[in-house]
Amino acid sequence: LIQQKEEIRFVICKRMLEIYASQRTVVNGNHNAIPMVMNEHVEKEIKRFQGRERKFFLESYKRSGRFRPYILKALKEAGLPEELSWLPLIESGFKVRALSRARALGLWQFIPSTGYKFGLTRDRWVDERMDVVKSTQAAIAYMKELHNIFGDWSTVLAAYNCGEFRVLRLIRNQNINYLDDFWDLFRQLPRETAAYVPRFLAAWYIINEPEKFGFDLGVSDLPLDYELVEVSKQIRLTDVAKSLDIPKTELQLLNSELRHKVTPPQTYKLKVPEGKGSVLMAKLDDIPVYVPSRTYYAYHRVRKGQTLSQLAHRYHTSIRAIMEANNLRRANYLRVGQRLKIPARGESRTYVLARQAAQSNDTSKPLHHRVKRGDSLWLLARAYKTNIREIMRLNNLRSTRLHVGQVLIVREGVDGKMLEGTRNYQVRKGDSPYQIAMLHNMELGRFLRINQLTPRSKIYPGQTLFVDAK
Repeated sequence: LIQQKEEIRFVICKRMLEIYASQRTVVNGNHNAIPMVMNEHVEKEIKRFQGRERKFFLESYKRSGRFRPYILKALKEAGLPEELSWLPLIESGFKVRALSRARALGLWQFIPSTGYKFGLTRDRWVDERMDVVKSTQAAIAYMKELHNIFGDWSTVLAAYNCGEFRVLRLIRNQNINYLDDFWDLFRQLPRETAAYVPRFLAAWYIINEPEKFGFDLGVSDLPLDYELVEVSKQIRLTDVAKSLDIPKTELQLLNSELRHKVTPPQTYKLKVPEGKGSVLMAKLDDIPVYVPSRTYYAYHRVRKGQTLSQLAHRYHTSIRAIMEANNLRRANYLRVGQRLKIPARGESRTYVLARQAAQSNDTSKPLHHRVKRGDSLWLLARAYKTNIREIMRLNNLRSTRLHVGQVLIVREGVDGKMLEGTRNYQVRKGDSPYQIAMLHNMELGRFLRINQLTPRSKIYPGQTLFVDAK
């Protein structure tokens, strides 16, 4: 592996020397132009756009109006070919939240590692791969780096799609002089990348001469003009849109990098439609602070044959949520015996019902729960402060499978003899099991037993508990 890296570095250095020896691809004396070739490969992609992908092409072109003016301006300032402003049409169809099978995201389809390399932040609240401005600047920096390596824009496009090291490896192994003719390299590229450059050229030809290729492109969407407002508290975009009297979809599109449609805890520059900045500043104090719902976790030991898809279905969560909770880079690689942290949202209907039952139920009687869609034994055990094994024992269950409408005992009733000499006590704000037990001269263990509690159980104001009458 070390030898391969050294060889690749050597290839890079060699190519850079060739480039700076003025062997760059030149179009009409312009080093920064993309060679616009028409050949059988480009014609094939044009036919695809004319046929089964016509709808995709037209919708992508329509969306381009929202973002392309900024992209075009940024490319001009960077001295890069203006034609590259159409690259997001091929990459993402100009969809800001486009996500590929390889986990590439955004207009420019950055994978996490490449995004990180070019300064794109990714955390719980923000993913800047979906930030139009920042991802465009990152894409420009990446393409500049690729052009410094290859010196040829056709090869740059191929490397942008499949990675510079893969292209360099091909050049090294096949001894291809791509500077003389990119299409010699083209024949050796992976199938998806081999279609990528012709596809880009096909889009460019259609956009420049739509009538010639049987297209009526229509009018593209208007640019998204905005201004920035500094926000120092967490707020939901839905609440902001309501206060500004604008569609929430418009605000969400402007701030696509906000993963949960909520501003992060730290100070954040929020994008709002032009002319709405002063309105938001005046109403900011009236917008409620967002309080995240509590996330609960289950811990699962991976068994032979299990997949993330199966686990996500079992625990009623998503593959992406499990991957993020465990810092997994690939969804298809699990080890037998691996311990996974499985996130599940709190405050579901089951949790609310469990809390209400805890506040009002007579602990001398068994506590029942009717299974609802989305329930699992793990969820019930968590909600009712018990464990899966105990619920299975109480209900003589042989498997963890549940059925909607099934009635389960989730807690046994307390033996009546244990409640002799007790009275009711209503929980007040600030109470804890330890404080209540001490107040009534009870051993903590006895207090917990007669109230079907554990040392980790939560109690709520208004809840009725048993205490010794003495």
